[in-house]
Amino acid sequence: MLTRAHRLTSSRGFAGTIRRGRRAGTPTLVLHLDTTSGADQDGPLVGFVVSKAVGNAVVRNQVKRRLRHLARERLSSLPGSCVLVVRALPGSADASSTALGADFDAALARVLRRRDRTEDRRGA
Repeated sequence: MLTRAHRLTSSRGFAGTIRRGRRAGTPTLVLHLDTTSGADQDGPLVGFVVSKAVGNAVVRNQVKRRLRHLARERLSSLPGSCVLVVRALPGSADASSTALGADFDAALARVLRRRDRTEDRRGA
C-alpha cells in the first residue's frame, strides 16, 4: 500500500501536475510528472485518476489498488520532490498485472527521459 505521506490528495495538485507536468502514455496508462510543484515536500507524491470509462466501481477500485501497488514499488526511482499523476485508460481494466506493470515502467522511463532532456537544455 502507498503510505499517506506519498499520496496526492488535493485537486490543485492534480490540476497543476496535469497542466505543467511532462506526459507519457501507453495503451493502458498516461503518466504526468511535475518536478517543479513539490519543492516543499519530503518525498514524491503520487495520485491516481480512474474514470467511469474504465468500468464500474468494483473494476475502478481494482485498477486503483493495482496501480497503487505498482507506484509503491517504484517510489525510489522517482525524483525527490516530484508529483506523479497516473491516469488509467479503459484498457487498464482488462490488462494483466504484468502488462500493467510493463506499461507503467515504459511510461515512467519515457517521462523521466523527457524531464532529463529538458533540464539538459536549460543547463546548456
